[in-house]
Amino acid sequence: GKLVKDEITRAYLTPAKIVWQSDNQNKQVKNSEFLHSPFDGQLTTNGIGMSVFKSDKEMQASILLDFGKEIYGGIEIAGGIRESKNPIKVRVRLGESVTEAMSDCIDNSMPGMGSATNDHTLRDYTLDIPWLGTIEVGNSGFRFVRIDVLDNDVDLPIRSVRAIARYRDLPYLGSFNSSSERLNQIWEIGAYTVHMNMQEYLWDGIKRDRLVWLGDVHPEVMTINNVFGDQEVVRKSLDFGRDTTPLPGWMNGMSSYSLWWIISHKDFYLYNGDINYLKEQQQYLNELIDQIITKIGTDGKENLDGGRFLDWPTSEDTEVIHSGLQALTLMTMGAGKDIAVWLNDKDLEKKCFDAQTQLNTHTPSDQNNKQAAALLSLSGIQNPEQAAKVILKDGANGFATFYGYYMLEALAKNNKYNKAINIISDYWGAMIDLGATTFWENFNYEERHNAVGIDEMPDTTRFNIHSDGGDHCYIGLRASLCHGWASGPTSWLTQHVLGIEVLEPGSKAIRISPNLGDLEFAEGTFPTPYGVVTVRHKKQQDGSISSEVDAPDEVKIIVVKNENI
Repeated sequence: GKLVKDEITRAYLTPAKIVWQSDNQNKQVKNSEFLHSPFDGQLTTNGIGMSVFKSDKEMQASILLDFGKEIYGGIEIAGGIRESKNPIKVRVRLGESVTEAMSDCIDNSMPGMGSATNDHTLRDYTLDIPWLGTIEVGNSGFRFVRIDVLDNDVDLPIRSVRAIARYRDLPYLGSFNSSSERLNQIWEIGAYTVHMNMQEYLWDGIKRDRLVWLGDVHPEVMTINNVFGDQEVVRKSLDFGRDTTPLPGWMNGMSSYSLWWIISHKDFYLYNGDINYLKEQQQYLNELIDQIITKIGTDGKENLDGGRFLDWPTSEDTEVIHSGLQALTLMTMGAGKDIAVWLNDKDLEKKCFDAQTQLNTHTPSDQNNKQAAALLSLSGIQNPEQAAKVILKDGANGFATFYGYYMLEALAKNNKYNKAINIISDYWGAMIDLGATTFWENFNYEERHNAVGIDEMPDTTRFNIHSDGGDHCYIGLRASLCHGWASGPTSWLTQHVLGIEVLEPGSKAIRISPNLGDLEFAEGTFPTPYGVVTVRHKKQQDGSISSEVDAPDEVKIIVVKNENI
C-alpha cells in the first residue's frame, strides 16, 4: 500500500501536423484543424471547438497525426458532449513512422512484409471513447498516431488528441555548436535519443526492447557522461546487470556484454569520480575478471563461451566475432587494470596485466571488416593506420549504428578527424534526411537512395526505409527508430572536435585538443562534478585555432594546439 514516487515527468504535446485524413470534403472528418489548438485538459459542456468524426458503411472516418518528434509515452483523447452517452469504439495505432502507424500488427518474420508487431509494448489498440470525458492509452515510442472510428453512423466530437510524453526532466549540461548546422543537429539528436531511453532504467529502445542490454549501455553511458553528467539511472542499470547475473553467467547471456559492463564502469568512474560506487563493484568485478581469464588459452586466444556477439551486422561471421572478442577482451583487461589502480587492488592489477601480456601473443586478422578493425585498433592490436584504411573503404557504406561509434573512435586514433566528421554527416545525417528525430537501431546507408522516409506516406513504387529493410530481430516495421546505441557522434564530437579529453577520475584534469577539420568554429559545454566547462575554438586565417576555455577552479585544464585534420 506504500506510494512510490514516479521518477519520470509527464508533459503534453499538441499535434504538429495532420499527415492524412480519410475525407477532405468536411463530411466524415469535420474541422480537423481544431486538433492543432491548445487544450488545458478541461472539457466544457458548450461543445465549441470540436473536430467531428463520423464513419458509415461507405467510409471509415480516420486521421493520421504527426507530433513532430519521437517521444515515449501515450496519448490522451478528449471526447466532447454528444446526443448519445454510449461509448464510441475507435482504433488507435502508434507508429515511429507514418508507414507503421498505417499498418496492421501481424507476424513480421520476413523482410518486406511491411508489418509491425505488438512485441514488448502494444502499439495497436481498440478502445471506447467516453461521453464528455478523456481517456489515456499507450506506453511506447512513437511520433505518429492514426485514429479510426469503428462505430458507424454516430458523431464523435473530439476536443483534443494530445501526446503524453514521459521523460526525465534533466538539464542538457553538455552542448555543441559549430559552423555546421548538420553536425549541430546530429549532436542534439544523439543526446535526445539517449534522453528518451533514460526511463525507469537505461533502455535500448523506447518501442522495443525496453530492456537493459549491458553492451548497448556503453555508448549510452558515454553520451550521458558528455551531456547530463552523473546520473542515477546509469548506476541503477549497471547494478541491474550485476544483480541479475550471478556468476558464472554472462550478462544478457552474452560474454561481450559482461566485458562492456566493465568498460562502462571504467568510463563512468573516469568522468564522474564516485569511488564509493566503484568500491561496491569490487568483489563482483574481481570474480568476473577471474572468469574471463579462464577463457584465455595458452596460445593467447580468447575462448569466450555463452553468446558470442559483437553487433547484428557481424553476427553470422565467426572469424570477425573472434577478432572483435579478442580485442574487446584486451580492452577489458586494460579497463580492469585502470579500475584496480583506482581501487588500490594490487592483486587485480597484476591479474589484468598478466592477462594483457597473454592476449597480446595472438594477433587476429581484421577480416577486412570495419567492426573488427575498429576494436583491433582501439585495443592496440592493430596499427591505427591499417585499421583506418579498412574503416574508410567505401566511406559510410558498411557503417553501423552501434559499432559506428567505435569506428569513429578508431579514425580519431589515426588523426582522421575530417574524414570521420564527413562520415558522421553522411551516415547519421542521412537518417535525418529520411525524417529521423531520433537515431535508429539499424541503418543500411546503401538503402537511402530514393527511399520513402519515415515521415512520408507509403509508396509501393519505392523502397520504404522502415518497412522494407531490416534483418535479425529488427525486420521491417519491428525495427526501433529510437535506439540509444546509435548516439555515438554526440560523445565523439564533444571529445574530438571540441577536444575535451578526461585525464583524471572525476574530470579533475582535462586536456583540450580541438580538431575542427573543415569547420570554421566549434564551441560547447561539458559537465563535470564541479560545474560546467565551456570551450570556444575558432579557426584563424593562417589555419591555426584560437581557443578560450572557462572551467571550475577544481578542474585542471591542459590546452594543446592540434592542427590535425
